[in-house]
Amino acid sequence: MTFRQLQEIIKQNYSDADIKLIEQAYNFAEKAHQGQKRTTGDDYIVHSLYTAKTLAELKLPVPIVIAGLLHDVPEDTKRSLDEIRQEFGTDIAKMVEGITKLSRVKYRGIDRYLENLRKMFVAMAEDIRVILIKFADRLHNLQSLYVLPADKQKRIALETLEIYAPIANRLGIGELQSRLEDAAFKYAYPDEYINIEQIIKSNFPLKKKILNSMIRKIKTRLDKENIKSTDIYGRTKHYYSFYRKYLKYNRDAKQIYDLVALRVIVQDVADCYAVLGIVHSLWKPIRGRIKDYIAQPKPNGYQSLHTAVFGDDQEIVEIQIRTRKMHEQAELGIASHWQYKEAGKIDKKEIAWVNELADWLKGLKDNTQLLEGAKIDVFQNRIFVFTPQGDVIDLPDGATPIDFAYHIHTEIGNKCARAMVNNEIVALDRKLKNGDVVQIITDKNRKGPNTEWIDSVKTRTARHQIETYKNKGWKKFLPKFK
Repeated sequence: MTFRQLQEIIKQNYSDADIKLIEQAYNFAEKAHQGQKRTTGDDYIVHSLYTAKTLAELKLPVPIVIAGLLHDVPEDTKRSLDEIRQEFGTDIAKMVEGITKLSRVKYRGIDRYLENLRKMFVAMAEDIRVILIKFADRLHNLQSLYVLPADKQKRIALETLEIYAPIANRLGIGELQSRLEDAAFKYAYPDEYINIEQIIKSNFPLKKKILNSMIRKIKTRLDKENIKSTDIYGRTKHYYSFYRKYLKYNRDAKQIYDLVALRVIVQDVADCYAVLGIVHSLWKPIRGRIKDYIAQPKPNGYQSLHTAVFGDDQEIVEIQIRTRKMHEQAELGIASHWQYKEAGKIDKKEIAWVNELADWLKGLKDNTQLLEGAKIDVFQNRIFVFTPQGDVIDLPDGATPIDFAYHIHTEIGNKCARAMVNNEIVALDRKLKNGDVVQIITDKNRKGPNTEWIDSVKTRTARHQIETYKNKGWKKFLPKFK
């Protein structure tokens, strides 16, 4: 990787990039790292270039790319953060300072990285751009793991799968999440990786032939209907994503229908629904597999139409239909905001969980609580359910109506009496599913929560409120005697 190669990417992806400032940052970093070598034998500056390359490929603003070039300077060279501030300004120096803090997060068993996790989320809340740089830094480190001893390979790979990839998922950055997971998978679980690789490679040739045939048929119909698509292509499921589903279906690969999928990118929302109709006229849809994430986006902003059909040769094929902007959102999550006119303005709702978690962590003294909170809020699969008004509520997998009630408001949780899911009364400990519409019926005379709820709730908020009531809240309801 050379600076000339980075320049080419900058020229392709940016219309008004300050090439001179990027070159100035490169020269500063190269001089600072002069004489330093990576374990691979490469000059250290190569790592800085790869980090910046990933950020430029995501079309992030030039200051973020520059911070990527400089991210290791204060920690690994004699040049200071103050020198970076003087040369490149406060904003870039702030990002570099944040990434320096994150570089100290190490996976050496649960107890030893809890405090570092606290620092990570606080740093993310202060400047979300920092974690994007860290993702790019980590991706290149994974690509050079082959030179490290096996125990270090496994440690770094597990750290990626258990910390960084889940955060990328919560931020909606599907492209980086998948790249991080696949790069780590082969080192974290080498035997499983080989098995999954063999399954995918043995099934792909036939499925690719079917996909190509279906693509031709869709293109023909779109031309006939005068619907312009910007792209139609097949994609293979990422290895680690396939592996998770493989485990979910008890290692039965035949149950996984989206090993390959078709993706249709069109110009506007109306075209999305028109294409869905065309697809269903060409092939029979599978009942229960049509999902409208355009009308009801996922909490991280993901939008798309999904359907699964009995395609050519009765092969089951998943098809995703979306606009270009939806595609950028799906691949880049919060990073996509910098590509449009809102230029860097992120809806606070999208990262509210980061700020809430950081505020909670700042006042937390017990590290065992920290781990539990982090596991619940980040390192779990998420589901999304709806209020009767259509608001999307983001909850951990396995959450119950009680978790939903406390997410809405503490008093609604404390006074929760019954729950209706999809217009049917259900038990309060029932596990919610994606897309459920949940309504809580309260009892204004209720004094507080049932302490037995503690055994069924999944969210940090619900558990904290019930434990608080259990430990001391009930005392205020005791009768007063003179």
